[in-house]
This record gives sequence, structure tokens and C-alpha cells, in this order.
Amino acid sequence: MIAKIPTITLNNGVKMPQEGFGVFQISDLAECKQAVKDALEVGYRSIDTAQAYYNEEAVGEAIKESSVAREDIFLTTKVWIDNYGYEQTKKSIEISLQKLQTDYIDLVLLHQPFNDYYGAYHALEDLYEEKKIRAIGVSNWSATKLVDLAEFNRIAPAIDQLETNVFCQQQAIKPYLDQYKTQIEAWGPLAQGANNIFENPVLTEIGKNHDKTAAQVALRYLTQNGVVIIPKSTHKKRMQQNLDIWDFTLNDAELVQMRQMDTGHSLTLDHDAPETVKFFADYSKNNAPK
Repeated sequence: MIAKIPTITLNNGVKMPQEGFGVFQISDLAECKQAVKDALEVGYRSIDTAQAYYNEEAVGEAIKESSVAREDIFLTTKVWIDNYGYEQTKKSIEISLQKLQTDYIDLVLLHQPFNDYYGAYHALEDLYEEKKIRAIGVSNWSATKLVDLAEFNRIAPAIDQLETNVFCQQQAIKPYLDQYKTQIEAWGPLAQGANNIFENPVLTEIGKNHDKTAAQVALRYLTQNGVVIIPKSTHKKRMQQNLDIWDFTLNDAELVQMRQMDTGHSLTLDHDAPETVKFFADYSKNNAPK
């Protein structure tokens, strides 16, 4: 049975499934292609990739071979920092369109808040107006940079894709997201397995109340708080489990209990730290997607 995934409406009126399938770190193209085909088969209708994942070709092939119509799939990719700057960003989107075997992309995000992101964002605005992109946004943008981008450009970001999970709930940025009706989307909604999340005693105990796993409880917590999620798995059974979260509701006491799990900080990288900027600059020199 395919679950009915609710949709959320972005600030430009475009509707997006609240749960999608992410392909981060599925670098083997054959494995990625099969994973996307499996995800579409079990009911996902939103696929999230990126230029820097090096698997856009596999995603495009999977969608083409799927029985699901392209117009029924919400497709996201992200522009890598080496492709920032107006002309380079436009060129990179054309390459992404070719790799994804589509003539439009539903959502394009700027992947990191470094390098010439102003030029890159202007390119996304123009491509949006040309209807090659249905919505534009950012990933890993802090509140300060979000306000900067929203105030000094024509189009406010529709999405800010952030590290978001029960341990890093992004409470501080929410008022600013609300101000521009920018939707929060979680990467790493299961904390990439950190803090023993799959056996966490709080999540496990709450799960017993609903006949659900700790992972399902963690995902449902985010969706009940209005977050879009894109969990990743290469195992079909786990894909289905991650999708099987729409038939129960956490009660108020459980929501309060889980809110207290928030550490208030990243489990991975602080994108405002100078050393993070240096890390991505060094990474980019050695791993530039083409």
C-alpha cells in the first residue's frame, strides 16, 4: 500500500511533497539508479539530488525508466559552489537538465553559502522567470544570510534546506523563515545515525505507544512541526518504513518531551565558522563537479 504523502505550499504557490527521498552519498550510479526506482515504486514522489553528489545521471535514468510520470515527481538539485557566478550557474543548470533528462527542474538550491552566491542566485531568479525552474532556494543558509538574500534580491528563497533532526531542531532560525515564508527542509533528518538515534530510549519508548520505531518517531516529530524531510536509504524495506509515518500522531506530551532533546547546535559543521569556509574552499579545489 502506497502512503499518501501530504503536500506543503511554497511561498510562490508551488506544491511540494512533505516527504521525499534523498540520494546523498549514493555515489555508485547503478546503486543510485536502483534506489530511486525503488523509492518511486514504494511511493515517494520527491527526489533530492545535487551536482556535488555526482549522481544526477542515475536519478535521470531512474525517473525515465519509472512508470511514474515526470509531472508527478518533484525533482530537486543543488548548484555547487564551483558553479557559482551568474554565467557559470546558468551553464551548470543546463548540464544538470541534460543529466536529469528533463526540460525543467522543480526546485534548485544553492548548496552552500560561500563564493559568488549573489551572481548564482540572480541566475536562478532569471531561470525561474524563464520557467526552467519552478522554485528556487538555498541550503545551509544562516538567518543572517537568509535575510541578506531575501532583502536584496527579487525573489525570497522558497526553501532553506538545513541540518534538522531531533538533536538539532533549528529553533532560532524559524522566525526568520516565517518572515519570508521560506520553508525549512531537513537534510539528515535521522541525524545520519548520530547519538545512537535508532536506539534512543526516549524515541523508543514513545514508539512503543504507537507501534513505531525510534526512526519513525523522529521523522514524525519533524513533519508535525511543519518540516519537509528527505530521508535516505538504499534498502527498500527501510524506504517503506521511513514512508510509513503518516498514520499516527504524536501527542502534546510527547512533542514537549522531544523538543527537550534539542541541543541547539549542529552535529556536523557550523556554516558560520571561518574554518568551515576554509574546509569547503579546500574541498572545492580537489572535488569540483563538472
